[in-house]
Amino acid sequence: MVDTPQKFKLKKEDTVEVNTGKDKGKRGRILKILRNKNRIVVEGINIVKKAKKRQNQQDRGGIVEIASPIHYSNVAIVCKKCGPVKIGYKINGDEKTRVCRKCGEAF
Repeated sequence: MVDTPQKFKLKKEDTVEVNTGKDKGKRGRILKILRNKNRIVVEGINIVKKAKKRQNQQDRGGIVEIASPIHYSNVAIVCKKCGPVKIGYKINGDEKTRVCRKCGEAF
């Protein structure tokens, strides 16, 4: 069963920290957002081994390690000053910016 897509406060290239699971406490950059499954792919997190078929003459097949998606609720965005925090919004005229809820610094 596929969940209904959520509105994400996270964006590609954000630095996040994992809250739960085998990679708890690790930090990484968001590589891909899968909105229809409410999951994200984070660099260096949830690494799995996958058998890959050879695509052409130069490419090598075999077992490769790739980052598997994790649920977006299991991560928190990292503020440069505060560490892992929740995201708030600040509206200046027509501009809506994401800010840290602790210190107010923009992301």
